Amino acid sequence: MRLAWQEIRPRAAAFARDWADAGYEKGETQSFYNAFFRIFGVERRSVARYEEQVKRLDDSQGFIDLFWPGVLLVEQKSAGRDLVAARRQALSYFDALPERERPRYLLLCDFQNFELLDLDEGEEARFTLAELPSNVEKFGFILGVQKRTFRDEDPVNAEAAKLMADLHDRLLEVGYGGRELELFLVRIVFCLFADDTGIFERRDILLELLEQRTSPDGSDLGGRLAHLFQVLNTPEASRQATLDEDLARFPYINGDLFAETLPIADFDSAMRRALLDACRFDWTEISPAIFGTLFQSVMEPEEQRIKGSHYTSEANVLKVIEPLFLDDLRAEFLRLRRSRGTRRNAELHAFRQRLGRMRFLDPACGCGNFLVIAYRELRQLEIEVLRELFPSRQLGLLADALSLVNVDQFHGIDLDEFPKRITEIALWMMDHIMNNRLSLEFGEAYARIPLESSPQIPAR
Repeated sequence: MRLAWQEIRPRAAAFARDWADAGYEKGETQSFYNAFFRIFGVERRSVARYEEQVKRLDDSQGFIDLFWPGVLLVEQKSAGRDLVAARRQALSYFDALPERERPRYLLLCDFQNFELLDLDEGEEARFTLAELPSNVEKFGFILGVQKRTFRDEDPVNAEAAKLMADLHDRLLEVGYGGRELELFLVRIVFCLFADDTGIFERRDILLELLEQRTSPDGSDLGGRLAHLFQVLNTPEASRQATLDEDLARFPYINGDLFAETLPIADFDSAMRRALLDACRFDWTEISPAIFGTLFQSVMEPEEQRIKGSHYTSEANVLKVIEPLFLDDLRAEFLRLRRSRGTRRNAELHAFRQRLGRMRFLDPACGCGNFLVIAYRELRQLEIEVLRELFPSRQLGLLADALSLVNVDQFHGIDLDEFPKRITEIALWMMDHIMNNRLSLEFGEAYARIPLESSPQIPAR
């Protein structure tokens, strides 16, 4: 399973000692980054490649020192070389890459100094090799743990919905439809999200499994997925000793999501390509609120009209829930934060406990946008309370011991099973995103699996 930060920091310190004298770009770069990725329990060759050839916009040829498509681009220099020039070179490579392969992170390094740029958030960090252990959380994206600010109506959300709609249409064309198709798609979306965000052992193990262990014609893909779903529903201690080692790396998920045995979907080469396209997409950028878009893309327009199904944007959700309860909660927190009395911390603890006792109901929840965004805002408020209570951030605790707010506080009602499943999965995904955010604040990463707490969303 994924390493915790308390294991990673000593590895980073040992790495800094081992490479204190490194400085030769041509001779040491590959060994340096092979060792660097092992700090996080990841083999470099499984995610990134060296000397990626790229044609710049001025038609000149260049070579990216280390490239992880969609995630990281490294421009490495010998010790003491100009990192300003390295930045210009890295940006010229970035501009020349296809849109889908452009990374979120640029790393400029001369072995002794690091400059890490987060292009999505517009942030950058500078630190020395000796300071790496205290900055190692900044590389949480290697584990799928990273900061993400979701933007309403972000085009990337629409692209994700289109990928799933394409897969839905191809399966429907060959006769795999109805309730089984709906549940199949929800499982696939969860796996795609888990593959990129640290729920699975590391990034892209699903992509590797499907790309390397299934036939190009797609004939064995449905069976491979059925076996994977079975594994995800089986505790590690109950699995057969002879289980394929590539499948054994996947964790036990629970949560009833994979409990039912579905008919095996018969894929062809085009359907396999559609699924691999979805696997290669970066699901770390997706807001779970896009499940409304996914829901609408799958439902027929006439069915939408009959059932009154309409996607509610995040901006419109906030216009409802802020005056309903969020504004009052935030005002109370601000009052407590400004307090200088002797009971300040006791009152903050009581406020935090109150957040963990609150219950929320959407009597016509549809795909759950109101519940998902309300959960996110409540978790964010809880993090702000914890910042006040523990300003040093370093607690020596796993982050799951800090959070009192959980998905089982959220209730919804809907007529059909498909929106119920979408709401459940969207809340679980948002829970994982907020767990990552909490981990980045307080320094101990965790994934809340197996799924033991579930949203209360009965289908009537």
